[in-house]
Amino acid sequence: MAPAALPFLTADLPGTGGTIKAEPDHFIVEEVPLYSPAGHGEHLFVALTRSGRTTREVVSDLAAYLRVRPEDIGYAGLKDRQARVTQVFSLPRVRPDQAEAAARALDLEFHWAAPHPTKLRPGHLLGNRFTITVLAPEAPDRAAPILEALQQRGLPNFFGAQRFGREGDNAERGLAILTGRRRPPGEKWLTRLLISAYQAQLFNDYLTLRLQRGLFDRLLPGDLAKKTDTGGMFLVTDVEAEQPRFARGEITFTGPIFGYDMWAPTDAAAALEAEIAAAAPVRPEDWRRWRAAGNRRPGKLFLQPIALTHYPDRFTLRFFLPKGAYATVLLREVLKAEPGALDEEV
Repeated sequence: MAPAALPFLTADLPGTGGTIKAEPDHFIVEEVPLYSPAGHGEHLFVALTRSGRTTREVVSDLAAYLRVRPEDIGYAGLKDRQARVTQVFSLPRVRPDQAEAAARALDLEFHWAAPHPTKLRPGHLLGNRFTITVLAPEAPDRAAPILEALQQRGLPNFFGAQRFGREGDNAERGLAILTGRRRPPGEKWLTRLLISAYQAQLFNDYLTLRLQRGLFDRLLPGDLAKKTDTGGMFLVTDVEAEQPRFARGEITFTGPIFGYDMWAPTDAAAALEAEIAAAAPVRPEDWRRWRAAGNRRPGKLFLQPIALTHYPDRFTLRFFLPKGAYATVLLREVLKAEPGALDEEV
């Protein structure tokens, strides 16, 4: 069963409709690294561009060609198959010439290679730059006012449809594992992914509730807020004092990634999260049994400037999103339709 449809922040503005990903060059993704390789160490950071393969498929191909274990290859984030993607992989005990030869043999575009002491881990990136072309023959001019509204108010930081799998049932499968109604799959990474999909669904439920109650543009007493420059979190005890900072995009409220060790809000913010937790058939011990500690996720993204280029039957968007954010969430606001589940997450 697929998760319920998410609300639109700009529901009062008509969408463009249209089609994305008619070809890989219509969906271009480039990772923005968190740090540069140190120039020494046993892990080789390699920047590669590919189309028509998921991140895990590239890892599998590289491992087979270089005769290393797939689990020893690192990457910062999962990317979609039907896209032109530039991302960095870390390869254990591999020379630059070997990496370049592997890229040629595997039909990957090689950019650079440099050593680093440690393996690249998921989340080790600032974010991603996107260049996305939308075929919208009927109303491409509708994009501009929607983008203007999103840049003024911010973007709801929903988990995108691909987080829930090609069949839309990852969260349901994760819940079944948590509550003992289903045995976990053999692969540990898949078990973690399914459980985290259920956590993502609960976050989306929380953010939906906040939008429905008109609480997206204001803070609540007891909110756990996050600074947008440093990432530091703090408890909101004086809403009147913090609201101007929120309006300027200096801080944002956070929402729950439920788990056994999640930092919880207080007061009105805690009451709102309690409504979501009460409706979830998961006990605290279930989270602990599956080592799902929990976390906080920004509820609102303050967007950097978005470049919009018009053509007679299409338009192109160029924008940056921080790690963990989904381009499809922005696109669905513009199209006023689900752009389709991208197929990286199983």
